[in-house]
Amino acid sequence: MSSFKALVVTKPETGYACDFATFDEQDLMEGDITVRVTHSTVNYKDGLAVTGKSPVVRRFPMIPGVDFAGEVISSSHSEWKAGDHVILNGWGLGETHLGGYAERARVPGSWGVPLPFGMSHAQAMAIGTAGYTAMLCLMAIEAHGVTPGRGPVLVTGAAGGVGSVAVALLAKAGHHVVAATGRPEEHDYLRDLGAAEVIERSELMVPLRPLAKERFAGAIDAVGSVVLANVMSMTKYGGAIAACGLAGGMDLPANVAPLILRGVSLLGIDSSQCPMVVRREAWRRLANELDLARLAAMTSHIPFDEVKTVAARILEGKVRGRVVVEIG
Repeated sequence: MSSFKALVVTKPETGYACDFATFDEQDLMEGDITVRVTHSTVNYKDGLAVTGKSPVVRRFPMIPGVDFAGEVISSSHSEWKAGDHVILNGWGLGETHLGGYAERARVPGSWGVPLPFGMSHAQAMAIGTAGYTAMLCLMAIEAHGVTPGRGPVLVTGAAGGVGSVAVALLAKAGHHVVAATGRPEEHDYLRDLGAAEVIERSELMVPLRPLAKERFAGAIDAVGSVVLANVMSMTKYGGAIAACGLAGGMDLPANVAPLILRGVSLLGIDSSQCPMVVRREAWRRLANELDLARLAAMTSHIPFDEVKTVAARILEGKVRGRVVVEIG
């Protein structure tokens, strides 16, 4: 196959365009493995790239899609051969390097993670960047001493992709999970994923106090802004917060009181450039620790042609859990 279907972002003189097109394999970027992409997913960053709502894309034309799973069809890399199954996310995919919303991809072999034994391509993308980020968050707060015996752990943006996987992972690990959402209709969904309590997001959007009542031993935050600032003020002495998202905004109207008076740790989580040793450990743990029944319950599947529609909906907060894109 020298040509294939792809979703392509361009920047004409009048603005920003994203449409399906026929793409030629010879126009793929440099890399030492070529992959037949079978599945991708829709993450918040994909929504930004497809709609142009934020300057995520830094090269034009660009194939968006920050992750994919597929089968290697050719390789000049020592660790990969034709027929191997690979997961790839981050490293600028869909931003500076042609991404996963295409039937073919060419990438450096050093970027890929082997598909864990027993995991399908579809399951890998049901996890995707969002689920992998949730595991990075869990690993970070664990490293800072947040154990099940310390007290409740909060998940913000809990009905979204990162939040849904975080709730399931924390519950499986034995934590008392408090899920925060602005969507009342998702309360039962979150309890089914393992949340012990569900609270309204409005409880975390009150006027900020330097130190509020201590409520949480730790938190995984995908929202940012006022919500994160309030979570900091509500975290118990010695607690830790893993911050990985900005659905509520990039600002942080907080103060240092929780950090210097309660010893709270604010941990920034980056999934894109994460070192390979940490990346592989995260995927190993996901394969072993994520309840596949709960993963299936939070996942919907769409055909490739519906990516643009879902990308717009995810920015509006109308997408529950994870969305797998059937590429080919």
